[in-house]
Amino acid sequence: MQTFGNYINGEWVTTGATFENRNPANTDELVGLFVKASAADVDAAAQAAADAFPKWAAMAAPARANYLFKAAEILESRFDSVAADMTREEGKTFPEAKGEVRRTINILKYFAGEGARMGGHLVPSERDRVHMFAIRKPIGVVGLVTPWNFPSAIPCWKLAPALICGNTVVIKPASSAPLSAWRIIEALHEAGIPKGVVNFVAGSGATLGKALVEAKPLKAISFTGSETIGKWIHAEASKRMLRIQLEMGGKNPTIVLKDCDFNSAVENVANAAFFSTGQKCTATSRAIVEDEIYDKFLAALVERTKKLKVGNGMEAGIDIGPAVDEPALKTILEYIEIGKKESGAPVVGGNRITGGAFDKGYYVEPTIFANVAEDARIVKEEIFGPVLTVQRASNFEDAMRMANSSVYGLSASVQTSNVSRVFDFVYGMDAGLLTVNLPSAGVEYQLPFGGTKDSSFGPKEQGPAAFDFYSDYKTIYLKY
Repeated sequence: MQTFGNYINGEWVTTGATFENRNPANTDELVGLFVKASAADVDAAAQAAADAFPKWAAMAAPARANYLFKAAEILESRFDSVAADMTREEGKTFPEAKGEVRRTINILKYFAGEGARMGGHLVPSERDRVHMFAIRKPIGVVGLVTPWNFPSAIPCWKLAPALICGNTVVIKPASSAPLSAWRIIEALHEAGIPKGVVNFVAGSGATLGKALVEAKPLKAISFTGSETIGKWIHAEASKRMLRIQLEMGGKNPTIVLKDCDFNSAVENVANAAFFSTGQKCTATSRAIVEDEIYDKFLAALVERTKKLKVGNGMEAGIDIGPAVDEPALKTILEYIEIGKKESGAPVVGGNRITGGAFDKGYYVEPTIFANVAEDARIVKEEIFGPVLTVQRASNFEDAMRMANSSVYGLSASVQTSNVSRVFDFVYGMDAGLLTVNLPSAGVEYQLPFGGTKDSSFGPKEQGPAAFDFYSDYKTIYLKY
């Protein structure tokens, strides 16, 4: 059984206590052992990053890009095995894992390409013979705390822009699924990235997160995870005036109007609610359906949900894998019980799946609650699992009111053929990511990503907007 070490100052640290990384589809399978980092390891990693920063920052951005291009090539050469690792540690289906690895490779290439295009501002002065311009500069050592639900793509969409801007990094992935991020670090190491530029520590979020926020060399921290931890990071990091970027919870609505393409709307809601076991921050957890088609839509959605196949994500034909671990499964089942007390029995699902191979995994049925009250907890609180509420709206305006009632504002979708309703939705919906006649979940790396309200804090991620967090400006006035 392989032991995966921490990566500090260009060296793999493989000594010390370990923790297990098990397959949530079959807990008998031990994917690997990870060395449990300590607060001292975080301090050493942060200091290594600080020592490496001046030389890395001084390197031309296109030269930094070469390491990202090479890492992308290495991941490409191991495409299927890296995807299989992801399925085995996180539980998502093998096709979904392959899609995420492809996205990771594309993110590396995208930001590597940006190294040759990283511009500033050149504007005319009001004064005679004064040349003035602003150039981008890195901010220093950046701490990255990443989640388990996209264990490769999210680490990469933080790492790649941080590195291309000239920052050095300490990354702490979620302990539920650290191997996918480890594979990216392995690729960067094999690409020859200079010592100390990238550092990897695995282990307890409580211990390492606190140590990272308190590490003296740290200048910024980017976090994706729960609202509770995000707000704690904000409070602690603000004491040091660190630059902060937070992506947190969501309770995302899909509005289904009577003029929608009916079959596509059913498919889009089922996809967004249940694929990846509903463990996406952009997943649809609230379907808000116009009254005239409510009963028909609910019946069709229930039938579509019954056809979804749950099982081990490495098997062909599986639509939905397990929850990531036992605590996640427990939370999902607790919310299902809350839903039963609030709203009665679900119209489909509502149970843990047991028997045979299912007994060795964390499986739960895709679950739908109908006619749920607006003040119900399962409507208001993030569940992060395959649980969907379907609510009735009298018209579009009522649906928009319900959709905007959440304290969260990450993603939202509308299903309609009315172009006026599309624009009313675009301009009236209070969320950072909107889709039209598509699932609410599913984003690309070329555009900004992030939410509003309690979902996000700080500059957006991905696309050109990523530079707003990972770089600053140096403004120059030159008299000639």
